[in-house]
Amino acid sequence: MDYSLYPRNNVLCIDMRSFYASVECIERGLDPMTTMLAVVGDMSREGSIVLASSPELKRRYGLSNVNRYFDIPLDPRIIVVPARMGLYVEKSLEITKYLNNFVPPEAIHVYSIDESWITTNGTEKLFGDRWEVAKKIKQGLMDEFGLPCSIGIGDNKFLAKVVMDLYAKKEGIAECRYEDVERLLWPVKVGKIWGIGSKLEKRLYMMAIRNLGQIARRSIKSLRREFGVMGEQLYWHAWGIDLSPVIGDFTKPENKAFGNGITLLRDYNGEEVKTVILELCEEVCYRTRMSKKVGRTIQLSIGYSKEESGGFSRSMSIDTPTNITMEVYSICLELFDKFYKKGSLIRRVNVSLSNLCEENDLQLDLFHDRTKEDNVSKVMDDIKNKFGTTAILRASSYTDAGISINRSKKIGGHFA
Repeated sequence: MDYSLYPRNNVLCIDMRSFYASVECIERGLDPMTTMLAVVGDMSREGSIVLASSPELKRRYGLSNVNRYFDIPLDPRIIVVPARMGLYVEKSLEITKYLNNFVPPEAIHVYSIDESWITTNGTEKLFGDRWEVAKKIKQGLMDEFGLPCSIGIGDNKFLAKVVMDLYAKKEGIAECRYEDVERLLWPVKVGKIWGIGSKLEKRLYMMAIRNLGQIARRSIKSLRREFGVMGEQLYWHAWGIDLSPVIGDFTKPENKAFGNGITLLRDYNGEEVKTVILELCEEVCYRTRMSKKVGRTIQLSIGYSKEESGGFSRSMSIDTPTNITMEVYSICLELFDKFYKKGSLIRRVNVSLSNLCEENDLQLDLFHDRTKEDNVSKVMDDIKNKFGTTAILRASSYTDAGISINRSKKIGGHFA
């Protein structure tokens, strides 16, 4: 591979170690690296997921975010606390603000609540080379917030992320340039590489592909034939090449669809779930209107309970794009009545609106005056924007089947 044809940047991938658990330790005046602490989504449910466990708890008991509340050992030294998503979001914003001391906003790409990429091109005279910047950020986050982190350094986002996952979590800071790909990445099993999930891993194993080097030795044509566009990405990533932008406005991604879904806390029957569908339509259309968009394709996905696996996911496109709640809801009901297996209990629901265009591009419909619906939606949106999302709700939201009030107390599905 002739790497001289591809851009070289100084990209750092910064991952806050066991972020939720570390924040909870600091709030209690405890050392995040030596304390055994677990953060649980909902302590009122034994089956609730462990959102985070401190490094010491992981080391001693192997507890991670695939475990449940009931998996936590009965060790009196272990501290179990409920999730406080609002606190974690606040700390994440403070950390992002701190990174602005080293690079401008357009060089920061927040990937998740506990992980970010930054590009340090051109900052050498201010802070030194990429390693010096990484060391200063790592120490600064510890001094400022008491929070440990791992940092990967690479020519692009992919290399920085992968070397952080594979090596920096043990070494603190690790680097992978183009010339290091064959030595550091090719021997690694495909399932450990960022972007390769369990299903893709199984398909690769069926092709006798076990590690990244074996992907690199395949022809791009054969990978594209087997996996489509994903195969082409696999090939380039196997060689350490990623052309994702490292400078830009990463705070306003262009939405191709608006969707909302929920895994219900109990099984719902066919009648009860219609309230959930309506509330999800309300949320989806509200977000669509806030973005001044309308959509033409409505999709409804239903997952049945564990006792009865399966479900369906169906969509319908309409002639005139919309962002009106009751119009989207009526289509969802039509899909539900057509594909729902009567008597089945339901545990998962998802509604989405796609095939978007600008609201201003919407042509008037001579046969359907939407003025009244638009006015009602505008009034409801204004009230929600001023007083909060639960300031005005439909009557069905106050029934036992309603989810909006409970969801308003959560961030990312967990209590704030």
